[in-house]
This record gives sequence, structure tokens and C-alpha cells, in this order.
Amino acid sequence: MATLVSSIRKETVERAEAHSPFLRGAIAAFPDISACFVEQGSQAAVDRSLAIAGDSTAERLRRRRHALALATALADLSGEQPLEWVTATLSEFADAAMDEALRSAMLERLPDKEPRGLAILALGKLGSRELNYSSDVDLILLFDPATLPRRLRDEPGEAAVRYGRRFIELMQQRDANGYVARVDLRLRPSPEVTPIALPADAAISYYESSALPWERAAFIRARAAAGDLELGRSFLTEIRPFIWRRALDFGAIQEIRDISLRIRDHYAQGQAFGAGFDLKRGRGGIREAEFFTQVQQLVHGGREPQLRAPATLDALAALAEAGRLEAEVAGAIAAAYRALRTAEHRVQMIDDRQEHRLPADPAALEAVARLNGSQTVEVFLAGLAPHVEAVGQQFDGLVSEREERLSNDPDILRAELAAIGFGEPDEASRRISEWRSGRARSLRSPPALAAFESMLPTLMRAVAAGPDPIRALNRFGDIIEKLSSGVNLYRLLGARPRLAELLALILAHAEPLAEQLGRRPTLLDGLIDESSFAPPPDASALAERFLDVTKGEPFDLALDRLRRMVGERRFALGVQLLAAHRDPIVIAEGYSDLAEATIAALAELVGREFAATYGIVPGGELVVLGLGRLGGRALTHASDLDLIYLFDAPQGAQSNGSKSLPATDYYNRLASRIGAALGTPTAAGPLYDVDTRLRPQGAQGMLAVSLAAFEEYQRREAWTWEHMALCRARPLTGSDEARTRVRHLICSILDSANDAAKIRADAAAMRDEMARHKPPAGPLDIKLGEGGLVDLEFAVHTLQLTTHVGQDPRLEEALAALVEQGLIDDGADPDLRLLSRMLVVLRLVGSKGMEPAEQSRQLVATLCGFDDWLSLLAAVDEARQRNAARWAAVKGVNNAE
Repeated sequence: MATLVSSIRKETVERAEAHSPFLRGAIAAFPDISACFVEQGSQAAVDRSLAIAGDSTAERLRRRRHALALATALADLSGEQPLEWVTATLSEFADAAMDEALRSAMLERLPDKEPRGLAILALGKLGSRELNYSSDVDLILLFDPATLPRRLRDEPGEAAVRYGRRFIELMQQRDANGYVARVDLRLRPSPEVTPIALPADAAISYYESSALPWERAAFIRARAAAGDLELGRSFLTEIRPFIWRRALDFGAIQEIRDISLRIRDHYAQGQAFGAGFDLKRGRGGIREAEFFTQVQQLVHGGREPQLRAPATLDALAALAEAGRLEAEVAGAIAAAYRALRTAEHRVQMIDDRQEHRLPADPAALEAVARLNGSQTVEVFLAGLAPHVEAVGQQFDGLVSEREERLSNDPDILRAELAAIGFGEPDEASRRISEWRSGRARSLRSPPALAAFESMLPTLMRAVAAGPDPIRALNRFGDIIEKLSSGVNLYRLLGARPRLAELLALILAHAEPLAEQLGRRPTLLDGLIDESSFAPPPDASALAERFLDVTKGEPFDLALDRLRRMVGERRFALGVQLLAAHRDPIVIAEGYSDLAEATIAALAELVGREFAATYGIVPGGELVVLGLGRLGGRALTHASDLDLIYLFDAPQGAQSNGSKSLPATDYYNRLASRIGAALGTPTAAGPLYDVDTRLRPQGAQGMLAVSLAAFEEYQRREAWTWEHMALCRARPLTGSDEARTRVRHLICSILDSANDAAKIRADAAAMRDEMARHKPPAGPLDIKLGEGGLVDLEFAVHTLQLTTHVGQDPRLEEALAALVEQGLIDDGADPDLRLLSRMLVVLRLVGSKGMEPAEQSRQLVATLCGFDDWLSLLAAVDEARQRNAARWAAVKGVNNAE
């Protein structure tokens, strides 16, 4: 193995000598570095490079940089170290060299003063520790007038500029030993008129008030790299709100798009892949890979700090981990970025020039390919081509490039709308004219109106393709009227045509989602990429994610953040259902898991806050029990949450906080606060309607009940209907041990029911009472109507209680066990699934009577798996007839006796 490694290293040195004039000269100048590489490896060669001495700061840094360029090139060319190691090594040297050069510049002028008060911010690839093999360093120099050392006659600004000029000279002046780094200060505010070093306070004012959108993207990779690090970090902390905004700003994305298109135009000769291709600025090149990543960060990073990684590869991994970028897309961009950066390094290693183009000259291009280790130019280019195309396609699709506008002339507008597909162009034209009048607050500013006009063709095409365009426009009008500022929404819709199509679908079919959008238009933010339609995580993983995101925040802020995240996920689940991305039953499970995760996370957050005052009850624990559709993992968009709060604590236990409470009082107050956190409306909106009337003694009983009291009540006092409700009970919080104990207790209680005739009679009487006091909302009420879901549920629960078979809160599981024992026919499960699908869909699409609008009937049929509405109705009628017969058979056993 050692022989093979040594052979590879020797071949690398030979290849570098043969094909790179710069590396040939470096090997001649530093033979000990290449020998060290061959004998001991890349890290040893780097360490030796950084130990090289010199008579002055400038000489020492230049010699070290020259030797380091050789060591890192050999590590890179041999494949011994990955791209990330190479760029990090170059960046670490640049940091150290800048710090030493600045210190030397300041001490030359004031040798008895400790250098401070002047910070060097690194941006670009040095900021993200991804420095090129031969690259400028993009810097901003900031000073603090109060702490900067200076001579008495010098103004602070003059002194800072002198230090800056000498620093630049030390860094980039060339001699026989080369140079340290080329310095580029053009990323500072207004570089054409401002001095090279700026007061930190003035720079803060600029970024807070006058900065351009592209500067936000530039500062994603900013860090304090040298000089007064405390000053630099303090500055970056101050301007963080400028970089990372909570609201999505598609204006910044448009700016990035425009910059990239201008770059494509300016460097048109380097756009086509092949000889002469610009690896940095070409279509599908390095810059577009970086811009693509930064756009995703700007969109989501304001609300998700974990996405703020400066390095491109780290950012892609974080975006994929957070579900904000498809893992396949992130992987493709990352692979392309590595390949393109590696190729760029090969080009720069030839002559140590900041060159980004593949050579147009055939001989020069062959030298690059040979240096890379490729057999031919064709092989070299073939390895790059798929990566270039992958980046180009992703960046092309990032934003719409259409610049259409609908006419302001009424006659032309009506003709355009008719051509788009509007059957009633007069009415559509009238609505657009009303919006353009500026009466709505969200359309009064010129930027908002411009963004609105830009997105209008996209939205109108999507609306015209729907079943009821005018209805959709009316609902969109409601959103426009309620918005205080619409510029971001309009930019978002203009930038993402697919999102406009989803909005049109919502407006035409789903009034609950449209109403949510009217209250909170930022809900659309969560749908900007396909990761929004990924399968939702399970309840446990989602609860952990909620707690992780809110970690360290004050309680009120954490609560609001959690409410926003839950609202976004509920909305996204509704859109997934509407867009046929998931089976309605899977969506119901997603709603249920989301509610369970919310309860678990809130119980933890509220519990911590409560414990700060009241402590904990040693040996005590709260278990939240979910019942009904929550317990059965079958929630709909409109479902409330049926909960029972149980606690277990030693006899006579007290909490150990500064305000001690008996266990019963403690858990009742804690339960009340959890319920308030779940149901109290706030600026971020309420989470759920909570129903706790299924607890012992109903509304008259205590909110939280001890496990012993719960068992006593259920065994001695509970009505049959309470045991039927318990059939779908499921512990949602608590330790694994506590959940298991509660589940076993519930099964024991249900298995103790032994008067089958009474159970059937009670169940039949209760169903009749329900029919009288809660009649069906209409003929299509598949929940409460005859043969609907309630009849099937009553049949299942009655069988569970009378036969002690299938004690599982999920009806599907219970039915499987009952079918296996021959207690119910095997058609019950398909009928349950059909009606459940329809219920989930109609809660989103139907009216209060569960009757969908005529224009939505085909959508309902499609989502339920049928070709047309009449076929669906026929299947539902047959299922209801069978359910009615099942319920009659189950309750009729008692009559036969």
C-alpha cells in the first residue's frame, strides 16, 4: 500500500512538472516541499510550507504562499485531499497572512501601540473558507474611531486609510518571491466614492437604509477574518437583520436573476460549453451554482438559522437536511460545484493566474486536461458537461423569465383574457380594472403595483385553466383587499408559475385554504419548492424538529414560532391533498401526526415554562390522551382535538418549585396552560379547537385526572358511550413506560366489559339520540347520515366491547382483527377507506352540508380515485347501504335475544 501511495505521489509531481509552468518553477524553487509530499504526504508538505522563514514580513508571507501553492496543488492533483480541504487550507493561510500583514502595517507607523480598532471582513470565497487556488480576496475594511491607534495629527479616517494602503501593498505587491494575495475592496458601499476603510457605524447605517439586494447575497458569506475580530463580529451581528429577513423577498431573487442574466450577456463568448467555456460565469457555471444556493438561503434563512452556512457545499447539505431542497437536486449541485471548482483550479495552476475560462487554444486545453490526469481533452470535457447542464437547468428554472404585461386598454385586455381562456372576459376585465385603481392598500405603492402587473399574466393563465375562474378571481380579490403590503406576494407569484397554479387551484376549490391565505398570505412561502410536497415526518421526528427550531427562544416567541410552523404545515398538507400529491388517507395521517407532534412539543415547552415557577412533581408525569379521529390517526383539515389529561404521581406529592403545589393542582394548571397554548388565538393564529368533554364527569370534572381516579371512574361509573370513545384512545405524550402503562390500562378497562346485551342496547340508544340531536347536514353527509362513518364506527366499537377483539384505536387495524375472527365482512375496510377519503376531501372542498360546488365535483371524484362524480356517488351509496346493514346486524343481535 505504501509503495502504491508513493508511486501516485511521484506521478503527480511528474505530471505537475510536465504540464504546468508555474508548478514546474515552484518545484525548482522548493524541492524540499515536493520531496516532503512524496515521502510524508500532503499535510506534512503544507506544514513545512507554513514554517518557511524570511527576512521581513513581506518576504516570509510571499515565500510561504508560493510553497503552499505547490503543496496544495500536489494534494489536489493526486486526489489525496478533497476540494474542501484544499480551499480551507488556502483560506486559513490567507486569514493568517492578512492578520500578520495588517499588524505589521500598523506597528510600522505606531510600534508602541497594540494594533486594534481595524477589522478585515472577508466576503466571497474567502468569507466562506472556499478560496480559489489563484484568487483575489474580497475584503471590507472597517474601523472604530474610538479605539484605532493614530498619531495626534491624524484623523481616524486618515489613519485607517494609511494602514489599509500599507496592508494592501504587503499583500499584493510582487517581487522575486511572488505575492501573497490580490486584494479587491470593491464590495464595500459605493466603492467609487468611499475611502478604502470605513467607519463601522457609517457602514451599519448604509446597510440598514441604502443597501442593494445583491449585497444581501454577498453578506451570506461574510465573516470577520483578521484584525480586530471583536469589532468585525459586532458589525456583522448588527447588520444580521439586513441579511436574513423573516419575510420572503423575491425582489432580491429577481435582482440576483438579473445580475446573472447580465453576466451571461456580458460574457456571451464563454456561455457555450467546450473550449473557451467560462467555468465561473458561463451558463451552468460556478457562479450560477452559488447563486442558486444563495437564493434558497435568502428565501428560507431568515426563519431557519440552520440554513445560514456560508460555504456552498455546507449550505446545500443544510438545505437538503431541512427539506428546503430536494436531496437529489442538492446532491447534483454539490457534485457539479466540486467538479467545476476542481476544473477551475486546474486552469489556474497552469500559470498561477486568476483565470476562469477553459483555454480556447487546443494545445493549452490539452495541457489542462493532462494536468487533471485525463487521457484526452474529450474525456476531460465529457466529465464536466453533465455537471454544467445540471446547474444550468436548475438555475434556468429558478425564476420565470417572462416579461409579459396585460394591456391597460379595456378592449385589448378583454381580447387577451379571452385568448387566455376566460369564458367571461368582461367580468375578469372588470376585476382587474378595480385592482389597478389602487383602492386596495396592497397596490398603492409603485413597487407593489409593478410586481402585481408582472405576475398578473402568470396568475390569470392559471386561473383561466380552472373550473370556475370568476369565483377564483373573487377570492383572490378578498386576499388583495386584506393585505397591508402585497409586494412580496406578487413577486413570489410572478417568480414561480407553479405556485400561481396552486393558488388558482386553492381559490377555485378550497375555501378554508383561501380564507387562511386571506388572513396570512405568507403561508404560500412554504410552497415555493417541491420539498413542500415531501411525505411529512412521523410525529416523534416532527416534535423533535419543532423543539430544536425553538431552542433557546423566550417562551412567547417560541410559542409564536411553533404556531407559524404548524399553520404552514397544515396548509401544505391541504395543498398536497388538493394537488393529488397524496392519498387522502395518508393526508389524514399527516394531519394527525402534525397534531400529535404539536401537542408533544407544546407540552414540553409549556412544561419547562411552568416548571420555572412551580418546579416539577418528583416521580410525577402528565400523559395527554388523544381520542376520536386524533386517536385513530384520521384527522381532517377541520377536525378538533378530543383530549383527556391524565397524571400519575406518588400519594400526597407536591411540586418542588418556589411556588409549591399539590400534584392535583399542579397538573390541572399545567393542563390548562397546554390547552390554552393549543387553542388561544394569537397574531400567528390559533392552532386547534380542543374538546376535553370526554374526561371523567365531562365538563363538570377536573381537567386533569389522576390515573387511579381515571381507572376508578372507568370501571365503576363510566357509561357505555364513554367506553366506546375509549376504543379510539391513544397516549400522545409521556415517557415510553407511562404510555405503555396507560395503553395497557385502557385495554384492561375495555376487556372488562361483559354485558354484551346492555352494550348493544346502550349503543343503539345512543346512536338514535345522536340522530335526533345532531342530524345529517345534508344528503351527502357521509359522516352522520345513514350508513355513514358514524354507523360503521358504532358497529366496530360495539363489536370491540362485546367480543374483546381488535382493541386498536385505528379503525383499519380493528377491522382487520374483526374480519380475521369472522365478526364482520371483509368489505368493511374498503368501505371505511372510501368514505374516509371522501370525508377528508369534502372537509376541504365541500360546503357545510358536504355538498361540493358543481365545478369541484370532478376534482372530488379524482381525489377519491374515481373517473367522474356519478361513479363516486354510486360507490358511496353502495358503501352506505352495506354500512347500514352492518350496523343493523350488530345492534340487531340484542333485539333477536
